[in-house]
Amino acid sequence: MIDVAICLPIFSTFTYRVGPDLLPAIAPGKRVLVPFGRRRITGYILGEARQAPQAGLKNIAAILDERSLFPEVMLSFFKWVADYYMHPLGEVLQTALPSGINLADEIGYELAETEDPTLTAARSAMAPWEQRIFQRLAQGACSRGALRRLAGRAFAPNVLNAWEKKGWIVRRERLAGGATRAKSVRYVGPHPAFGDVSRLSPARQAVWQMLQAQGPVAMETLRAAIPTAATLVRSMVRDGQAVVELRTVYRDPLGEPISPDQPPVLMPEQKAAVETMAAQLGQGYQTFLLAGVTGSGKTEVYLQMAARALAQELSVLVLVPEIALISQTERAFRARFGERVALLHSGLSDGERLDQWQRILAGEAAIAVGARSAIFAPFAKIGLIIVDEEHDDSYKQEGALRYHARDLAVMRARQQGAVAILGSATPSLQSAYNAQNGKFRKISLFERVDQRAMPEIFVQDLTAIREERGARRHLTPALLQALAETLARKEQALIFLNRRGFAGTVVCAACGQTLRCRRCDISLTYHQQANAYQCHYCGFCQEAVARCPRCGSDRMRRMGLGTERLEEDLRKLFPTARVGRMDRDTTRRKGALLKILKDLHERKIDILVGTQMVAKGHDYPHITLVGIICADLSLSMPDFRSGERTFQLLAQVAGRAGRGKVAGRVILQTYNPHHFSITAARQQDFDAFYRQEIECRKLLGYPPVTRMIQLRISGRDNAQVADVAQRLGAGCRQRLAQTPEDGMEVLGPIEAPLQRIADHYRWQLLIKGPRVGPLHQFVRRLLFSPDALTGKGDVTVAVDVDPVFLM
Repeated sequence: MIDVAICLPIFSTFTYRVGPDLLPAIAPGKRVLVPFGRRRITGYILGEARQAPQAGLKNIAAILDERSLFPEVMLSFFKWVADYYMHPLGEVLQTALPSGINLADEIGYELAETEDPTLTAARSAMAPWEQRIFQRLAQGACSRGALRRLAGRAFAPNVLNAWEKKGWIVRRERLAGGATRAKSVRYVGPHPAFGDVSRLSPARQAVWQMLQAQGPVAMETLRAAIPTAATLVRSMVRDGQAVVELRTVYRDPLGEPISPDQPPVLMPEQKAAVETMAAQLGQGYQTFLLAGVTGSGKTEVYLQMAARALAQELSVLVLVPEIALISQTERAFRARFGERVALLHSGLSDGERLDQWQRILAGEAAIAVGARSAIFAPFAKIGLIIVDEEHDDSYKQEGALRYHARDLAVMRARQQGAVAILGSATPSLQSAYNAQNGKFRKISLFERVDQRAMPEIFVQDLTAIREERGARRHLTPALLQALAETLARKEQALIFLNRRGFAGTVVCAACGQTLRCRRCDISLTYHQQANAYQCHYCGFCQEAVARCPRCGSDRMRRMGLGTERLEEDLRKLFPTARVGRMDRDTTRRKGALLKILKDLHERKIDILVGTQMVAKGHDYPHITLVGIICADLSLSMPDFRSGERTFQLLAQVAGRAGRGKVAGRVILQTYNPHHFSITAARQQDFDAFYRQEIECRKLLGYPPVTRMIQLRISGRDNAQVADVAQRLGAGCRQRLAQTPEDGMEVLGPIEAPLQRIADHYRWQLLIKGPRVGPLHQFVRRLLFSPDALTGKGDVTVAVDVDPVFLM
């Protein structure tokens, strides 16, 4: 008997029997096809069942893998993730593994051949959605999922079951999924028993000579050299002159080759950091907080630490916050370590990701570089985990499993006795607090590489130009003069505005109505290149010729500023400058981001306009000027972390200046020049910011001083959502009154700041306390006990442990 976790939102695991013919192939980490209810689905073997045999146990149907998809040592890690984030273990495993590999029975229906006289009368009395289903089935078989979408919210599965019992429809099942699999390529080789080449025609001799010279050759390569190769090979195989075999090959996501590099001579601070951290490799768990100013050479520290780990035959995992940063990190590690590097991120196709996963399992790659999902890389003997830009919120996964990759990196290092390095120029308050309390060990890098100077930052008060019109309302004279001087010296400038699009607000000049998204409580943004109004939350889009929904007027005024308008303004002000833009709109296509970075490196761009994408660790050696258009955008967000995010973003983007041989300067424009986040960013003084911000958190009892769990209540019916939220809030306070926990507090329920997104109304409830254990126990009793309070109808209650996004 074996324990199996299934790929469904069910917290329990299940026990199955194994037939004697399959028993030798059983191993933890393999997938199995198991019967579950009336269908078959994919499950994951956890190990041998420990309980006594039970009557009525079902047998597994098949084993789907020749070898385990992850090492057995990772099972405890997956179980911890499931327990800490209160998520089903089967879905944790499904999230961790490459997508598209699982199988399940797909249920479909078709009309039965029946002469039931009651059917005609029953159809005339059916609800509209039931009639639509019958009309669709009259056209042919259809899956249950498609029928559900056709019926809409009124869909009721029990109706289909009733029709099946009456013989009106027939249920069909077929095994579906598993579209992602290893790639096989046909290779052609000479038949070992054939040697009389003189008997071959000239065309066949050409094929034979190529096979003799190169050994087995891929059919695609052979066809490129000899266009008629496919026909020739078929006849040669038939006549016993050649053999064809299928070989599994890896799809290559790495792109063009990279020239090897040599390690540079380290600065004294870098060398001391490497020696201190390397001494811990192979000696047990330790997390280091590497706090180095921008340009201090943290990447080279990572590379040298990776070399030390590989020397001890330990694997290395490198996390970066976004795909946009992977190309830079990947190039650095490939230049140093060549083919030993694997990539794991969502920008790969499912097949490419599966191949990289298999390379790691086979021991062909000892280093994995990737975004947050790479934390699940299947290394059996991991020695070093690096989290670059550890402060970045992108490490928090939003979706079904809401994990934080930085926190998982620390836990995985702890479980496997590895070293974790959390690197940042602007550490998160969470990590800085852990270092202050002794949980992490802090190492600081105070100087830039080659003792380059930090950029000089000048603050410009935007209130002085609030009466200006046009572009000069958001571009101060100091910034315009600095841009002109930079361009005159043939240097590059970076202009930062964390708001994409052309205009953030569209208002009717006739009645004052703001154009809003039909599905969200948010105004639409005008995008000039697409000539459309778009919602940045649900993706809703409508043509820019739209009239006012209230009065029908076409006098729509586009107000506000985005990167698209800023790019246009700069082109007009500096007509000879080459202006580029880097935001989500310009980097959607595969390869677009790399082209922008390449153009910047080759100095084909004079001024780069960008959102926060430009602030995340990129190295721009020729940029000597950074202009921050409005430093206050994130300060007004209703979130207790708004000051922290503002400081981090400003300090990071300012750090892009002066990373080459020429000193840099920063023009920081703001309406709040005396706000402590702004002044700390101007002085590049993280310690000053930390001291003030941590005191605020202590006074308010917010993380990292306390721990927090957010309950997100959402659904399409606002009244139902509000009712469930109020009942949950009342239940929380009642339970807390019955079993008081020192320091635990319930905040809310309250409508989310953005109450409606994608036609779902949203409420939230925050529960915080000083200790993790009692906090988790409280939420489990609330939601998962026999008398649990849960949603009703289509209202869902989601748990977010250590929430990052409170909007």
